Formats: sequence, C-alpha cells, structure tokens
Amino acid sequence: MEASSSGSTISSVTGGKAKSHQPEGREDLQVNQLETQIWIKPDIQKTDVDFSEILNAIQEIAKDVNIFFDELEGVNSPSKDDDSLLHHGNLTSTSDDASRLEVVGEEVPDKNKTNGLYFRDGKCRIDYILVYRKSNPQTEKREVFERNIRAEGLQMEKESSLTNSDIIFVKLHAPWEVLGKYAELMNVRMPFRIEKQISRFRGWLPRKPMKLDKETLPDLEENDCYTAPFSQQRIHHFIIHNKDTFFNNATRSRIVHHILQRLKYEEGKNKIGLNRLLSNGSYEAAFPLHEGSYRSKNSIKTHGAENHRHLLYECWASWGVWYKYQPLDLVRRYFGEKIGLYFAWLGWYTGMLFPAAFIGLFVFLYGVTTLNHCQVSKEVCQATDIIMCPICDKYCPFMRLSDSCIYAKVTHLFDNGATVFFAVFMAVWATVFLEFWKRRRAVIAYDWDLIDWEEEEEEIRPQFEAKYSKKERMNPISGKPEPYQAFADKCSRLIVSASGIFFMICVVIAAVFGIVIYRVVTVSTFAAFKWALIRNNSQVATTGTAVCINFCIIMLLNVLYEKVALFLTNLEQPRTESEWENSFTLKMFLFQFVNLNSSTFYIAFFLGRFTGHPGAYLRLINRWRLEECHPSGCLIDLCMQMGIIMVLKQTWNNFMELGYPLIQNWWTRRKLRQEYGTQGKTSFPQWEKDYNLQPMNAYGLFDEYLEMILQFGFTTIFVAAFPLAPLLALLNNIIEIRLDAYKFVTQWRRPLASRAKDIGIWYGILEGIGILSVITNAFVIAVTSDFIPRLVYAYKYGPCAGQGEAGQKCMVGYVNASLSVFLVSDFENRSEPTSNGSEFSGSPLKYCRYRDYRDPPHSPVPYGYTLQFWHVLAARLAFIIVFEHLVFCIKNLISYLIPDLPKDLRDRMRREKYLIQEMMYEAELERLQKERKERKKNGKSYHNEWP
Repeated sequence: MEASSSGSTISSVTGGKAKSHQPEGREDLQVNQLETQIWIKPDIQKTDVDFSEILNAIQEIAKDVNIFFDELEGVNSPSKDDDSLLHHGNLTSTSDDASRLEVVGEEVPDKNKTNGLYFRDGKCRIDYILVYRKSNPQTEKREVFERNIRAEGLQMEKESSLTNSDIIFVKLHAPWEVLGKYAELMNVRMPFRIEKQISRFRGWLPRKPMKLDKETLPDLEENDCYTAPFSQQRIHHFIIHNKDTFFNNATRSRIVHHILQRLKYEEGKNKIGLNRLLSNGSYEAAFPLHEGSYRSKNSIKTHGAENHRHLLYECWASWGVWYKYQPLDLVRRYFGEKIGLYFAWLGWYTGMLFPAAFIGLFVFLYGVTTLNHCQVSKEVCQATDIIMCPICDKYCPFMRLSDSCIYAKVTHLFDNGATVFFAVFMAVWATVFLEFWKRRRAVIAYDWDLIDWEEEEEEIRPQFEAKYSKKERMNPISGKPEPYQAFADKCSRLIVSASGIFFMICVVIAAVFGIVIYRVVTVSTFAAFKWALIRNNSQVATTGTAVCINFCIIMLLNVLYEKVALFLTNLEQPRTESEWENSFTLKMFLFQFVNLNSSTFYIAFFLGRFTGHPGAYLRLINRWRLEECHPSGCLIDLCMQMGIIMVLKQTWNNFMELGYPLIQNWWTRRKLRQEYGTQGKTSFPQWEKDYNLQPMNAYGLFDEYLEMILQFGFTTIFVAAFPLAPLLALLNNIIEIRLDAYKFVTQWRRPLASRAKDIGIWYGILEGIGILSVITNAFVIAVTSDFIPRLVYAYKYGPCAGQGEAGQKCMVGYVNASLSVFLVSDFENRSEPTSNGSEFSGSPLKYCRYRDYRDPPHSPVPYGYTLQFWHVLAARLAFIIVFEHLVFCIKNLISYLIPDLPKDLRDRMRREKYLIQEMMYEAELERLQKERKERKKNGKSYHNEWP
C-alpha cells in the first residue's frame, strides 16, 4: 500500500510501464477533445483537413461577440441578481435562446451543451459554481459581488435548478487573459521550453522535476519538463499546445477561487471574500465541478476512460484494486497537493505497517507455539489445591487457582519472552517511519514542484479583523496598517483557553472515575447473578461491559469536545486561518487522545496496584473496595480494553465516513427518481448532480488525519500489551484508503485543489506520540506484565538461582512464590464472604492465597512486605531507566544516520543548480562578448577592460 505512482495500477489497463510525475498545469482531459487522447474513446471521425486557421478565425469572432455582450450586460444590468442572466433549467440543460456563438453561426457540439461542464454556448468551460436561493434576503451583497466578478473579467451565466426553482446556480468561467494575469500573480509554475537565453532573466529560474507520467496522463510530453513561474512577457517560452487546456481544471478553479476571495461585496472597509458570503448565508455553496460521471457503460480496458474522475474511480477508488499502488500523480492532479499528500502519507504509513504487523503476529504465534511449554501456565492449570481469596466483598466466592487456567494461557499469548523485543522494535519502528517519511515527503515535494513553493502571506481572519479593527499597527513585511492584538489581551485569552482545556481533561478523568465505580460495584452484582456462566466469569463480564460503556461515553464526549474546542479556539482569536487550524487541531487531538486513552492508562498502571490486601482493603469514599486484578494478572484486562475499543472505533469511524454520505446521497437520488424518473435523473447537468452530493467536511482533512493519528497512538503506545494492534491497523488502513478514495470520488463534491508542502502540525504530534510510546511501553513491561517478577525469581529465588540461567525449568515454583497467605478469620466484617469454602475440602477454610509479596499472618510483622517485593520493585525501576535510555539512544542514532534527503535527490538538486549557474555564466559571457564587438564596431575602446 505504499503511496506511489507505480505502474502496477496503470499497466493493468494500458499494458505499459507508467512513469512517476506530471507537472502542474499541463493539458487537461477535455470532454470536447477526447479524440486526441490515448485513454479516451473517440467520438469524432478524424480527417486529414487542417481546420486550425478556420477555428482561430471563429475564436476571434466569438471573442469579439463575447466582449460585446459583456459590455452590454455591464451597461444595461448593473445588478445581476435579477433574472437577466437566468436560464430556467430543463432536463437537457438547453434553451430556446441563441447562445453567443450561435449568433455568429458556429455549430456548437451537442455533447458540450448537455454534459453540464460548459456554458450554454458549449465552448466556455465552467470553472466554478456558486449557489444561492432567490428567497435569501442578502440580495444587495450578491449584486455588488457579482458586479465585481464581471469587472475582474470573469464570465458568468445563471441557471435555475431543475428540482427547485428557488435555487440558482451561478456558473463562472475564467478567460485566458484572466488566467494568465492571476497565474503570474500567484506564481503558478508551468512547463516551458528550456533555452539558453532564458537564463539571463535573473529571478526567473527553472527547476526540472522528475519524468512525466505518460501513460497515466497521455496528454503530456514523454521527455522531462522544466517548470517556472508563469509569465505573460515570456509566454512564447512555455509549452502551449492549446490555451483552453494549458491550465488544468484544478488550477483554473484555484485561480477563480483566489479571485473570489479578494472581491468586495460591500462598499466598505474590508468587506471582501467569498468565505464571508458563505458564512452569512448570501450563498449556499461554492465548489468546482467534477469532470463528469465516474461510471461508464463501456469497459475502461477496451474503450478507455471517459475523464479523470472515471479513471480515478477505476484505478484507485474501486475495491478491485485494493492491492495496487495508488496513482498519486493523478490524485494530486485532480484534488490538489494537499489531498495528494494526505493519501501519500496514508499509503506510506500503511506500507510501513507491514513489517510491524508481521513481527506482532510472530510474537503472538510465538506465544501460541510455546504455550504448552510455559511452566507458569502449567502450574496455574495444575494448582487445584491452591484456593484464592474472593476478589470482591461478600458475594464473590473462594475459587481455585486452576479455574483461571484459560486466562493464564491467553495472557501468555501476549506476555511472553518476545514481548520486550517487540516493544523495542516498535519504538525503533516509529522513528524509522517518521525519518523515512521525511525522505519520502522530500521526493514528493520535488516530484510535484513544491521545493521552492512558499505559502503567500495569509490574510487576516475576518473575526480577528472585526474584533481589533480599532487598533492598528504597521505590518513589518507588507508595510501596510493592520489590526493589532495587544499582548495582555492575547495572554489573558490563552490562559482562559488553557483553563478550558484543563477543565475538559478533568471531565474525562471524572468519566473514568465513574467507570471505576461501575466496575467495583458490578463485580459483586455479577458474582451474585443467577446465570452460572456470568457468575463464574464475573470479572470478565465486568471488564467487557465497562469497555462498551466507556466506548459509548467516548463517542458522546467527542461531540461535546468539538463544540468546546471551537469555542476555545474562537475565544483565542487567532490572527490567520493557519493559526486557527493549528490551535483547533491541537485542542481536538488532546481532547480525543485523553478521552480515548484515559481508561486504558487506568487499566495499565492503576488497576490492582493500590487495593491493599485482604483484611485491610483500600476503598473509595470508605465504601467501595477497589477492583483487583484477575489471579492471572491485569494484562488480560488491558488486552480486552485495547481490542474492543480499537475494533469498535474503527468500525464506527468507517461507517460514519462512508455510510452516512451514502445514506444521504441515496435518499436524495430516491427523491429525484420519484419526481423525475430514472431517465430524468441521468439527464441532470453536472452542477445539479454535484450540488446533490455531500460537501467536504468543514475542517477539511482534519477528521481523516485525526483518525489515523489516534490509531497510530494505539499501535505504538500500548503495543507491548497487545502485539496484534499493528495487524488490526494494517487491515483497517487497507480498507481505509479505498473508503476515503471512494468517498472523495463518488460521494463528496469536488474539493478545491490546495497546495501544501507537508502534513503540517500532525508531524510534530506523531513525534510526540513516538516519545510517549517509549515511556508507556517501558512501564507496561515493568509494571503491568509479569516479565520482571519472573526474571527476578529465575535469577534470585528459583531453582537456577546463582547459575546465570533463566529457562523454563528455572520457573518451577514461581506461582507459589508469587502468592501470599491470608488467615480467613482476619477478614473485615463487610468483606467476609457468604461462603466459608467448605465445598473445597469439606471443612471451612482457614487460609486463602492472594497475589502479592507479603509475610504470612503469623510472622513478627503480619502482612508486611517481603524482601522479594523490594527486589522486584528495584528491578522494575532499573528496567524502566535502562529501557528508556537504550531505546532513546537507538532512536536518536537512527535519526542521525538517516538523512532527510535521499542521496539521488540531493545529487539531482545540486546538478540542477550547477546547470543553472552554467547557463547564467554562458549567457552573461555571451552578452559581454556582444557588447565588446559593438564597442569595437563603433570605434570605442577601453583600457583595463574586464574580462
């Protein structure tokens, strides 16, 4: 599942070898030019006649006519919110009115007029869609906004919805002149012909990306391609086969969105931006169009792809290709670099899970194969004469130690000699994963022309501007006045926000405390249950029901946390959108992480640790006796907690991610079928189909990243207690990639293509989880598992003491040595069981056993700690210190040894820099020689001339 553009996805269709890259902004797959593509089925018969000159003349005439009509619209209709541009929708998306090109006699392809991707003239491609309701009262703002849209040179066309006449679609198209102007302002890098003369333009230097993906994207050149920021002055240097397809659809939509974000909608100060109009309800939605249907009646192998969306569905989002590599270049081309990087990271994470899952499965299988040779589980199963003290007050009976034989064997599957090795391996694995991801990200950034890309200075958030508009100071970068937040105000808001975070963490702790109370109360309840199955397994039933209740609480608190995080983030008043996003992300991660893992931390490090001993139990509010571990240990409870939570949460997340949009879209399609029939629905234009899809999450990729980061925490933090966690994560991620792909391609509106260089704040969170995992695994091995007590017994107290051996024969007698003796008559009145234990030997029991290292009741200090207890405690502390220092040293050594840039990439970058310097030197030398010849020709000569 490694995220790369391997040919395994493409070659199954084309039978060829796919390459790895395509630069931004090459020719797009246009529906009206499908006959020129390798992948696209031909619809128009080719001829030998060259109509280029005729088409150019017609385009010039059409352009003049368009300008003429635009000028008429600008004069006669200052407000476009009326119906002057409105065409009433019908099932064929055509009208009796003559389009502009039809006026001059051009024949418009019917396919372009009916597929919903073009204006009514069938020639101007729709780059962006705005949706509003006529009944909405924000008419004046829309009028000003749309007037400014036309003033920027964008072409506009309106059409009412087929299903609701109150809904109006505003179709926007950016002509070549507008695209060129803003592509230059936005520094959009485009491919161009490399010539020596170009290098004399300082500050406008090219870089050379990797080879283009010819077979995935057949409209590209086979050779490598240089790219540089687009410049209208040097337009003749760029590789332009067709101006309509020079900027791809994603780039066109991004340029239009950039324009809309900077247009005024009120004649006032800073009343600008499409986002504000969406937030105040002036427009209902704004989105770029999908490139047509993702399905086709014909096979892609025989007829080719209808469009990029169809190609993505067949080669990426289809379940039949779950085992193939992702076509990342095509994903990036269609959805943008930000979404492409998410899938690249998810694919890399999934690929790196393979060795972790294999080793974890090996540890589990090692436990299975050595189960019959485990001396400890053998002694537990054979201990029919050892009677254990009740694990709860009154209703819990005495029990034989052999009754916990099954739990002892299950514990051995996860807690065996390979557990420590696996914990060290996973700590190193987390470091290797992050270090190699940095290398992979560098290759992708180079591949996608992001090395030199820097985010432009962000605009101030409207809320920040409205709050602090009265106080201004000069921006040190732009030199313009901007709203200013005083330091005292910022600190006070941060303190309040931190207090809110602390309060919510306390709420989580309170919820965990409630689960603890539930556990200590229900143990007695299940022990007195009528059903023998539950009565005999009261502790397992308690743990299982507590985990399920805990999961329900987690899901309910997640809804609350989102609202609290929004409130606290808005209370802080971040200055820019990226600051707001980082602050919100950190809060949500802290809330979700604490919410998801708090009960796991309790079971791992507190359950059964502070219960006291029989006759002197510690109690909550002097009433409820704290819960004890099972006679076979607490690790079985931790395994159940992790397994149930992990499976339930991943199942629930997958349902909510895909099931909810599927149900919503199915209900919408059902209503349309009832009203218009099957044929009517299929004739809807593309903007109508996309509007009926679900919008992308308001927080973008936040939910997708958060789910995977929390899973990464589960996979690494308590992996010593549950070695199968990487395997479960791997199986989930194989499904997750295709679920997300299917959702993006089929169930969501097309998101705006955004650029990004990395995964942002999530990388720092991953590093923090990697550090925490080392600490928690050290404590799990030392405190939760029986690894240290067994080691101390083998070397100090067992049959092999002093011999330097620790085999299974050295563990003989370990179970008896790990149990202490208690005099039954020393029970407190409220702890005394209702049964006297006569069912075991025919007479009342005098003694019972419990897990601890304490002196017998007749010793000088009854129930005091033995020397073995202090030896075990010292060994546990020593193991934690040694384990942490050793693993951290290994992690730091690996981080140092693995460079952030691969050697071949570094060499390529140096080679490019060298070539550019050589080109600049040659161009400068040529210029000086030319000037010298001109001076000699003019009879001028200078002494001390250089060179």
